[in-house]
Amino acid sequence: MTTANRMLRLDPHDDRGSILPLIAGFGALALAVVLLVSAATSLYLERTRLFTLADGAALAGAESFDLASVRLTPEGVLRPRLTDAEVAAAAADYLVQAPVTRLEGLQLVAATTPDGLSARVTLAAVWAPPVLSVFVPQGIPLQVTATSRSVFD
Repeated sequence: MTTANRMLRLDPHDDRGSILPLIAGFGALALAVVLLVSAATSLYLERTRLFTLADGAALAGAESFDLASVRLTPEGVLRPRLTDAEVAAAAADYLVQAPVTRLEGLQLVAATTPDGLSARVTLAAVWAPPVLSVFVPQGIPLQVTATSRSVFD
């Protein structure tokens, strides 16, 4: 057998060169996992930032009552009375003063008082993945709701 015939003949027991496709496949899989984990972490952190902001706005709304609106209940407990307008104004003012970093499309969806004693604030923003945002060009909308209540001790 000549050398040329030996080079053209494939030996099923010869495994030279078969590791390269495995390395390429595992490299692509590792890259996909890293990108997925970084996107998931970014989404979690963005939602946490948005919820922290909503929590602060709800607290500001719960503390927005006028002292003249505080009433004594039949049980002898002081209770403030909140209005939707006071809660909305306090939440909007808080969002203007709060340090907002990297929250795209931040908007105050609702700021109300469901029972006159607590404030409920809903915020919305848009999240975009840090890498490969080509796959999600519009981003993913996030919406959170936080509730806070004023209590006199």
